[in-house]
Amino acid sequence: MKHATQTPAPPTEGGWREGATASRAGSAHRAPARRGGPGQWATGRWATGQWAAWAFLVPVVVYLLAFYVYPLYRNVDLSLRNYTVRSFVQGDAPFTGFANYAKVFADATFAPALWHTIVFTVVSLAFQFTIGLALAVFFSRNFRLSATLRALFLVPWLLPLIVSSSTWSWMLNSESGVVNAALTAVGTDPVNWLTSPDWSLWSVTIANIWIGIPFNLVVLYSGLQAIPTHIYEAAALDGATPWQRFWRVTFPLLRPVSAITLLLGLVYTLKVFDIIWIMTKGGPSDASTTLATWSYRLGFGNMLPSFGPGAAVGNLLIVIALVFGLVYIRTQRRQGAA
Repeated sequence: MKHATQTPAPPTEGGWREGATASRAGSAHRAPARRGGPGQWATGRWATGQWAAWAFLVPVVVYLLAFYVYPLYRNVDLSLRNYTVRSFVQGDAPFTGFANYAKVFADATFAPALWHTIVFTVVSLAFQFTIGLALAVFFSRNFRLSATLRALFLVPWLLPLIVSSSTWSWMLNSESGVVNAALTAVGTDPVNWLTSPDWSLWSVTIANIWIGIPFNLVVLYSGLQAIPTHIYEAAALDGATPWQRFWRVTFPLLRPVSAITLLLGLVYTLKVFDIIWIMTKGGPSDASTTLATWSYRLGFGNMLPSFGPGAAVGNLLIVIALVFGLVYIRTQRRQGAA
């Protein structure tokens, strides 16, 4: 007995279309289930990027907390308590509030130290900026050996401060210094640069000016390179003299760079300690004592250190630097708004 074989009928045109549509719909429906869906993949990628960002941020936060926030907190705590050597070790110093600050303000050394800090800072900034700007303008011209001479001017900035300070101490020595030897050679009486109350502050100021000139030179020279040359060409075509081009073109366009240079120089000069301490130790008779050297002497320069008043003087320096920083930020915002 033969079995009849049933051959399926060919699908019609509409059937082909319906089958293809159903097949594509089924594939589209099943694909997200296999791969987790584009929404889940995007969410996972975003989460991975966030974790990576936090991983890069953690070392910076730890560094800031360990080396900035905690020392600042400890310094404020020192200034608000009556610490002795024993209580500094054991940590049981009594809270005294602002008594240390009142003690600092009433001290006879405070007014001279504040005045010396102002003179040292203002004179240093004025000469560092003026000489640095003059050298930057000079080196902005292309001439032979310009790069070599500019590199040589960086030597004071690259030397360790202890080397620079010791060198200036030797040069200004009253008996064997080369400066007094030169004065004697031209018939002038020698000067007690480091041991005279009239000259000690000016001696450390001269040394600080010499050390700070290269920083101003580098920053201001970079600012000059950013000024387009066609502005100078247009000013020359209008008949402007070299001084007019400098005063009307260079100086105004260099104002943002000049502001940040002066601010950084101010913050650095306020906290200068090693140059003064190595050359004069703040003497003689506190003639070259600044707030920075006084703070160190109170906290570490005596057999019986005064940790609280020393920390209070240090906090005053921080507040002064912070005030000038806020003034700079406010000025920059006003210039940006204008």
